[in-house]
Amino acid sequence: REFVRRIIALEPIINQSLGESSRLRYHSPILQSAVDGLFGALSAWRAVANHWGRLPPDEARQEAGVILQILPKERRSPPELVDPGQGSGAAPAGWMADPVGQQRIYEAAARRLIALPAVTVSGRLLADQTAKLLLGIAQALNALALLVADPDRSPPRRGGVRPRVADWLPAFVSAGRAFVTIGAVALFWVVTAWPSGAAAVTFAAITVILFAPRADQAYAIAIQFMVGTLLAAIFAAIIAFAVLPGLPNETFGAFSFVMLLYLVPTAALMAQPSLTAMFTAMTVNFVPLLAPANPESYDPAQFYNQASAILAGVSAATLSFRLLPPLSPAYRTRRLLALTLRDLRRLTWGRTREDWEGHVLGRLSAMPDEATPLQRAQLLAALSVGSEIIELRQIARRFGIEDDLGPALAAIAQGDCAAATARLARLDAALAVEAAPGPETQTMLRARAGVLIVSEALTRHTAYFGVGAPR
Repeated sequence: REFVRRIIALEPIINQSLGESSRLRYHSPILQSAVDGLFGALSAWRAVANHWGRLPPDEARQEAGVILQILPKERRSPPELVDPGQGSGAAPAGWMADPVGQQRIYEAAARRLIALPAVTVSGRLLADQTAKLLLGIAQALNALALLVADPDRSPPRRGGVRPRVADWLPAFVSAGRAFVTIGAVALFWVVTAWPSGAAAVTFAAITVILFAPRADQAYAIAIQFMVGTLLAAIFAAIIAFAVLPGLPNETFGAFSFVMLLYLVPTAALMAQPSLTAMFTAMTVNFVPLLAPANPESYDPAQFYNQASAILAGVSAATLSFRLLPPLSPAYRTRRLLALTLRDLRRLTWGRTREDWEGHVLGRLSAMPDEATPLQRAQLLAALSVGSEIIELRQIARRFGIEDDLGPALAAIAQGDCAAATARLARLDAALAVEAAPGPETQTMLRARAGVLIVSEALTRHTAYFGVGAPR
């Protein structure tokens, strides 16, 4: 569950990296695929863990022995030799040194697991989910290779990353805040006939749009930005009316030297994590405040009118984050869970989404850091259940057992986990009858493994999947 939070934390880091490197932006689908692969690996690992706890010890050891023989040797260390601190952030040996070679090893092991002729449902479940785990790690290694080993690789053939909107409500709240703020400043401009009102509208729009994606941190960051703008106005006034007029000869070189003395320190201090917004405002807003011209004009009235307009626009936007705050992290988390459960129930009625996994992965990436580990696990469970339902529908249609699957899906849609589990057990019995020895044996075992994954997820997270169930 903690690992889910760490994967979610990759999203803003990737976005920052894309903004700093045009090469990485060119390969952004690889980075997005790596995050999706890690989520997929974790989903598969949870399916194995849920099922593992239900197996008798002897059967668990027997099934595990078959899987372990196929896993890469360096990942089969005895438990007593595993470094317990390795999970704190250290990469496994060989990943950084040879990510491309490690990727091929994991992909080859996954292919062997998929082709493994399992005898039991448990064996099929463990083999397929372990293969999914290995393929997810291989996707992460592909991105690691891009970063440390193969920076000049050709871009993916498919198009860029598909946009994923986890929840439209925060966007509508931000849009409403921007509309109200810009409209209020524009109305003030019209009523007062303020000569510099356009600048106030411009900076209000920039600030309210720029910090809206920062959600619950927006107000604190906007405060820093406002303070930085005020300091920039003070320094601009000092330079405009005290430094520049006092230069012995107003040459371009002298002007450039004065700009260097101010802009270089403020730009360097932008790297301070706790004060980035303040020094960004001091750097970015300094030139609009100073408004250099050739020849230079020293008009105090014009300067203070322009400075007050910029400060008024930034202040109005900052106030808007206080009066119209973003949705709280707890509320956003509850909405993401509720929307995913709603979509899952629609899925049981046959309303298949074009990209179910991508849609839920987008919501996982949007989970606030304040979400509880249990809430992240519930969303991950919904991802697994939905994916298995899609595959079960295809197999049921192929073998003509849709009538056995329908009642189980109807119970899931109603939130009746106990009835759904019982009906899934009957579906498993029907699949067992169909699983006569032959070329379709492994397909039927995969279907029964999918039934097990859904049943165990419903049992483990009954409180979530049973929301709204009839009493």
